[in-house]
Parts: sequence; C-alpha cells; structure tokens
Amino acid sequence: MYETLTGALGISIEESLLQLAFTHRSFSYENGGVPTNERLEFLGDSVLGLVITQDLYMRFPEFDESKLSPIRSGIVNTRALASIARDLEIGEHLRIGKGEESTGGREKNSILADALEALVGAVYLQYGYQATSEIILNWFEAS
Repeated sequence: MYETLTGALGISIEESLLQLAFTHRSFSYENGGVPTNERLEFLGDSVLGLVITQDLYMRFPEFDESKLSPIRSGIVNTRALASIARDLEIGEHLRIGKGEESTGGREKNSILADALEALVGAVYLQYGYQATSEIILNWFEAS
C-alpha cells in the first residue's frame, strides 16, 4: 500500500505509523474517534524546524538571527511542505472524512503540509534524528 512512498523515502516505515501519520481528524470524527495524526504532526513540526535551523546555522555562520529567521520561514512554510507532499503523492494515502473528500481535502495545502509533518514525526520515531535529518534535507535540496 505504501511501497511507492517508502521507495521514494529510501526506508521502510511501520504500516501502523504511516496509517496514523495520514489520519486526518475529519476521518476520526466519522469513524468513532480513531487516533489522528495531530500528535505526530506536533512532533514532526519540531523535528523539521530543528533540522532546517541547524542546517542554516551551519551553512551561514556569518548570519545572525535576524537574517536566519526569514530564510527559515521562507523554506519551511505550508506551501513548500504541501509541494513536497504532492511530490511524494501523500494525498492518495490520506484518510480523510467524507466532507473533506467532497471539498478536495486531498489537495489542500494545509492538510498535505500537516500530513508531511506527521510523516516526519513517524520517521523520527522509527529511525531517530540522523536518518530523519537526511531525508528532510534531501527534500529541500530537491525542491
């Protein structure tokens, strides 16, 4: 089910983690309150921010915070994350409710960006910081 995605990532990920990473709250509401991706998204957002911040810190030693912050904001934003999610075809794996489905939820930037952050959280839980960092930096170098 997730072979194309894990192939693109270059790693295998536990199916239960992927299923959780792609479960939107609208699906949960319609299916008896199953766990959503929000906790993984919370974790993934922090890991993503740390990876990009560390990369910028190391890459631009002459820049102070006032120069680094806008660069980071330009790199890590909903549109950029949604673009990476589209490249990975995450939309087809999303578990969303009927209402979201009917309004194009699989293509909404916010839902795709959140799912990508949840995927980062899942990768981090299974593989740790170094492997997750390499994957994230590859995404941003490729985009």
